Amino acid sequence: MFSIDRLRALAAVAAHGSIAQAARALHLTPSGVSQQLAKLEREAGHPLLQPYGRSVRLTHAGRVLALHADRLLGQLSAAQVDLADLGSQVIGPVRIGGVGSAVRTLLPDALAALAVEHPRLTPTVVDGEANDLLPRLVDGELDLLLVESWAPRPLAIPHGVTLRTLTSEEVYIALSAQHPLADRATLDLAAGTDLRALAATAWACCPPGTEPYEALVQTFRAHGLEADIRYLLADHITQLALVARNLTACLIPAMSRRLASADVRFLPLRPALRRDIRAAWLTRAEGPPVRAFLSAVEAATKGGDGA
Repeated sequence: MFSIDRLRALAAVAAHGSIAQAARALHLTPSGVSQQLAKLEREAGHPLLQPYGRSVRLTHAGRVLALHADRLLGQLSAAQVDLADLGSQVIGPVRIGGVGSAVRTLLPDALAALAVEHPRLTPTVVDGEANDLLPRLVDGELDLLLVESWAPRPLAIPHGVTLRTLTSEEVYIALSAQHPLADRATLDLAAGTDLRALAATAWACCPPGTEPYEALVQTFRAHGLEADIRYLLADHITQLALVARNLTACLIPAMSRRLASADVRFLPLRPALRRDIRAAWLTRAEGPPVRAFLSAVEAATKGGDGA
């Protein structure tokens, strides 16, 4: 009979790609994980790991057993969820991460509802971008994320993570009222002529590797152009402050339009550019706290107008 702890160690190595990263995720030492795997190899009667540079990788037998381990751990997690549901109250911590616009727009109402409906639930919140938050979710540092996925570059999701779309919204180009194109009703991306007209305009955007940055870059490159990105700013409020002074342009989703001053114009794109806000959580770690938060944030999403 295989030990659950040893199977969990193997599944962690398969998910994270190294003993050191698996050890961090399991809150163990690398030597402790190595010992678990050595015992599991003896139980299995097959070598499960082989050297790969300075690290290791799974053998064929290791991959077969890791697949079964993942399924078994999922079933055990489901059993724990079912048992937890027998209780009358949702209690304990729920650790949330989210992109700034979703945190600012959706979380206040969701957290207020949780405080009333589940007073023994203890939420904590950090903001950040999906490329930084997703590894923390996979490593078990966070329980649930609010992340964004932009149409030109759909968000890449690790294995074992469940997604649920909360809202889908239009994205606009924000220009100063002084910009030569500010009086346009729309900007046409299909022919690329309007993008070429914006080629000399400086752009503000979230840092490289984020969904907004890649969406902007890919939108221009689809027409053989490069965006002149001069301001790397994660916060939409700061981006819009620069737009208002006619220093830059930026892409702004609908929920952040309300942050702008009267000196900013928002031009729709044709064809439309869209952004989804999605909840993400580890499938095997779904439980009453996660489901309670999902219910609250979905209610907050329906209660807002997204503009």
